Amino acid sequence: MSDRPRQSRSHLLTPRRAWVLVAVAVGWLFVVGARFLLPAVLPQVKTTFGVGNAGAGLAVSVIWGAYAVMQAPGGVLIDRVGERLLLAGSLVLTGAAVVVVAFAPTYVVFLVGCAAFGLTTGLYGPARGTSISRSFPNNDGAAIGATLAAGSIGSAVLPFVAGSLVGEVGWRLLLGVLVVPFVVVAGLAWAAVPDRRGDEDASPPEMRVLVGDVARAVRTPAVARAVAAVTLLLFAFQGITAFLPTYLVEVKGFDQATATGLFALLFVAGAGSQLLAGTVADRIGERWVLTATAAVATASAAALPFVDGLLIAAVVVAAVGTRLAMAPVSNAYVIDILPPGVQGSAWGMLRTGFFLVSAGGSTLVGAFADRGLFDEAFFVLAALAALATLLYARLPSRATAKRQATAAD
Repeated sequence: MSDRPRQSRSHLLTPRRAWVLVAVAVGWLFVVGARFLLPAVLPQVKTTFGVGNAGAGLAVSVIWGAYAVMQAPGGVLIDRVGERLLLAGSLVLTGAAVVVVAFAPTYVVFLVGCAAFGLTTGLYGPARGTSISRSFPNNDGAAIGATLAAGSIGSAVLPFVAGSLVGEVGWRLLLGVLVVPFVVVAGLAWAAVPDRRGDEDASPPEMRVLVGDVARAVRTPAVARAVAAVTLLLFAFQGITAFLPTYLVEVKGFDQATATGLFALLFVAGAGSQLLAGTVADRIGERWVLTATAAVATASAAALPFVDGLLIAAVVVAAVGTRLAMAPVSNAYVIDILPPGVQGSAWGMLRTGFFLVSAGGSTLVGAFADRGLFDEAFFVLAALAALATLLYARLPSRATAKRQATAAD
């Protein structure tokens, strides 16, 4: 027992595994950074296509909805073709989708490009989680936290740069040039990630059997509570982040550069929270970390309408960003307690469910905003986060969850 911390650190720093972490994390940096670049330039997108907040919110929902739809197929493909092909292929295809979004001549084509972007990045999500979880079995919380923190850094840097330059170079070029890093990082992922499947010797499960396994997993209290809570928090976070720069500009009176700077701060705070949360959860357990994270998400969402001045805005927006601490802890928890034989497939199907529901967050906020109810929308999102807090407060430990899963079988 006394040697465990040393073994864990050594396991985390093995050169081969370190390259896996670097490749997956850098890929996630650009995937998430590109996704959140769009909210930063929504005012220009609305002007280009002549749409309102509801139309802009629909575009963001299309991205998240398409991303959600691809989670289940992406999870099944992990067990069939392996993580290396999925990660590298996703990045190449995403590069092509970015070009469609950037140079769409009409709003309809723009929506098609958004759907393509969501579908191609959807292949990355499940493989990202399982490749890191399998490479770092003794440090999954910390390793997943580092990967997601890289995504948060991308979400801070890319929108901030876009918000600063959009007036000079236009939103189309800012999106279009991203094809270059996507292709480059695809080559890195192909070189670094091992070619492996969920179970090399087993036949792929029949869909009927797979659905049955997932249904049994969801019926266990641990998985049901964790998935319900993450769905509520994702819905709230999606609604906030899709319109935060627009809200700060149109309602709170900040200029666009300041608004995108605050948007970047959200993800900087999120990156720090993700790095800390995974390590803390590995030591003291998931329930306390997740409950505290959801409680802060509740308070910060409810505080947004009362923002008055740059300093208060910075504090509240940074608090909103700490919600990102939920992801590495929740992901590591749920992946670990799923049946090993269909881990990738089951994880993908669960991700489809909670991302598909949460994709509606931006459409809801956009619809509220077009009716002059921006503030009321944030109160609704705060209430959903409060419900997630109650669910996390009753989350059992991993050991208890695994016993419940075994009893359910």
